[in-house]
Amino acid sequence: MATTTMARIALERDDPAAARRAEFDAFYANNVRQITAQIRAYTGDLAEAEDLVADAFTKAFVRWKTISEYDNPAVWVRRVAWNLATSRLRRGAFARRFLRRQRARDVAGPAPDRIDLERALANLKERHRKAIILRYMADMTVQEIADQEGVAESTVRSWITRGRAVLAEHLRIDDDPTEE
Repeated sequence: MATTTMARIALERDDPAAARRAEFDAFYANNVRQITAQIRAYTGDLAEAEDLVADAFTKAFVRWKTISEYDNPAVWVRRVAWNLATSRLRRGAFARRFLRRQRARDVAGPAPDRIDLERALANLKERHRKAIILRYMADMTVQEIADQEGVAESTVRSWITRGRAVLAEHLRIDDDPTEE
């Protein structure tokens, strides 16, 4: 033991940073298992406890010059690990409550007519599809669509006419609503 103490004193004189690292390494080796066991008991998960304790020891290493002067540096590391665990558990509880509220509700799927319409719309050129959707689904006027797209009203009417023709072909819809 006296040889180890003398070696440590010599090391401190020659390389104080190396001496602090060696001191921290010994502190870590003497305390990591016990603190990990305590945090594991708190969280119920060994891997999570190991992560939290590693974070706490990392914080201690960064501040080791100050923390090493404490009466019992392990108390500081344990408190930090415990606080980290508490924060993580709270975040987890919050996330679980949020996800519980966000569960997908059983909703009826789209009707076959809707599926047919979506497939037919997918066959339209982009500008025709957009004009049809804006006119018939968004209830925009031809003027509003023309203003939004920066084109003439006649262009929008042409897009709608061409789009309706393709839709009628794909959906086998009679284009004249007055005929029965």
